[in-house]
Amino acid sequence: MIGLFLGSTDFPQIVLKTLKKENKKYFIIDLSKNNRFKNDKNAHFISIGKFGQILKLIKEKRCNKVLFAGKIDKPRISNLKLDIKGIYYIPRIIRASKLGDAAILKELIKILAENKIRVIKSNFYNPELTLSKGNFTKIKPHKIDLINIRKGIKSLKSLSAHNHVQGLIIRNNFVIAKETSKGTKKMILSIKKSKKIKAILIKLPKKKQDIRVDLPTVGLDTLKDCKKVNIGGIVLKANQNIFLDKVKCINFANKNKIFIKTI
Repeated sequence: MIGLFLGSTDFPQIVLKTLKKENKKYFIIDLSKNNRFKNDKNAHFISIGKFGQILKLIKEKRCNKVLFAGKIDKPRISNLKLDIKGIYYIPRIIRASKLGDAAILKELIKILAENKIRVIKSNFYNPELTLSKGNFTKIKPHKIDLINIRKGIKSLKSLSAHNHVQGLIIRNNFVIAKETSKGTKKMILSIKKSKKIKAILIKLPKKKQDIRVDLPTVGLDTLKDCKKVNIGGIVLKANQNIFLDKVKCINFANKNKIFIKTI
């Protein structure tokens, strides 16, 4: 039995499809805003503040390992409904929330570990969703692209370990956009299109991020958004990004002269 902490994005649906195909027993702790898994008989829509209810459910299911998949939005502490365990743990969550989303997830993992519940990697059942190191398109980055990539990576590494930024866009040796809590799509569509000089999207796990949870995700919609603003390349971290619709993405990238590279 595996417990699933599920949020938004398409990734959770892929995990569920694999588990059902392999006849794995599972239950869902639905942490989405809109109760998106309500049609699944194994789903439980529980506030993150009700730790007692969550821990009781996990123990009732005789489960000792869980998996996080999808984007789990930062909770609004003032609106959380708490039970007794929630009241006990909430000061830790509040302290973590001041450091950012990554810190909240780390604190949740610590709390689960204290209750002898292990968190496994989000792609444990779907290793095919990550890319190994290399270049995956016919188009390869040129020398000037490699210089931009190095500068962009250096910029990401200089950020706080708890910063929410997982991505940035660099063009002509200048970082022109950084990801905010609004996500990658908003960042991409916020830049002005340049017909002459193509930009590069770099999307990597946060510094010191626990790669069991919240892996940066890229899919076909990301590629389509990149085309709109003339982004000519995407750089990811080998084995540490969720890459949805792999074949469709690579075909789209080849057709539109966008390189996909992992480091």
